[in-house]
Amino acid sequence: MALDLEAKIQLVKRPPTEEILVEDELRKLLEEKKHPEHYIGIEISGKLHLGTLFLNGFKINDFLKAGFNCKVLLADWHSYINNKLGGDWERIKKASEYYRKAFEFFCPGVKTLLGSELYHHNDEYWKDLIRFCKKITLARNVRCLTIMGRSEKDKLDFSQYLYPPMQATDVKYLGKDIAHGGMDQRKVHVLCREVFPKLGWPKPIAVHHHLLIGLSEPPRAESKEERVIAAKMSKSKPWTCIFIHDSKEEIRQKLIKAWCPPREAEFNPVLEILKYVIFHEREEFELRREKKYGGPKRFSSYEEVERAYRKGEIHPQDLKLSVAEVLDEIVAPIRKFFEKSPNSKLLEIFEEK
Repeated sequence: MALDLEAKIQLVKRPPTEEILVEDELRKLLEEKKHPEHYIGIEISGKLHLGTLFLNGFKINDFLKAGFNCKVLLADWHSYINNKLGGDWERIKKASEYYRKAFEFFCPGVKTLLGSELYHHNDEYWKDLIRFCKKITLARNVRCLTIMGRSEKDKLDFSQYLYPPMQATDVKYLGKDIAHGGMDQRKVHVLCREVFPKLGWPKPIAVHHHLLIGLSEPPRAESKEERVIAAKMSKSKPWTCIFIHDSKEEIRQKLIKAWCPPREAEFNPVLEILKYVIFHEREEFELRREKKYGGPKRFSSYEEVERAYRKGEIHPQDLKLSVAEVLDEIVAPIRKFFEKSPNSKLLEIFEEK
């Protein structure tokens, strides 16, 4: 059944979306185009976790349901520039196939494309990259380095300064209607919206989704935005991640150790998983606990759980164990997909030194 305009807009706005730049433009786009173009770029690094595959994938699936033509750019050259997998091109190339398989399984109907495929024999891309660079200052470019988890305080090689304008030029070629990413990609998308009209290029609508935080206590930062980015689930800190390959027991043990202060909901990673993963996939959540502590209880919304937790009606340990049980059920299909041969061989790349 074809969706009406309002249903499509609600799919785009659905969590984990946090921001649309801007909704009026989205409405006009959907009024004029039946199948707009959507794109998201993904760096190739370590094993996939909930933040990379699930939150990106949930949002991609919403766009697919809304009728968008969705593309995932497997950003192999960006990964090389950003020293992912040790800057080893052969490892990045092999890992790209693993990412391709994961996103095509998790997001049926999505198209995947390697950065090296986009750039090969594409003279116009490189001309447009220079054209874009002519419209920005070095200082403006430096402010966008946070999209790759870097800043001017880091010791960078020159190629890393090419990362933001390359990503902006990717948007021109792949995301002329919708540029999609996590909140950490906001700066480059805002730059695209500022610069593209000066070049006569279509101004993309930007959609940014929530960044799932890691399981450890979040670091302090000067602003909430900086804290969110610093706290996000990261493969470089494996003890803070739930990987899509983690066994039921590994998920349970990681959540038992997770930072989950009583009565505190903000920046609580266990509640985050409940909100952005479990309630995305389930209409209700059962808190499993012994009868002497109140017995099992069902909740029909995340807000109900949060209110009860803030009041001290839910013990952190009961929350952790209950979340672990349901999360394992949600992770199981993708985990099983990669346990089957020949998909299991794709993981060997991460065992190489």
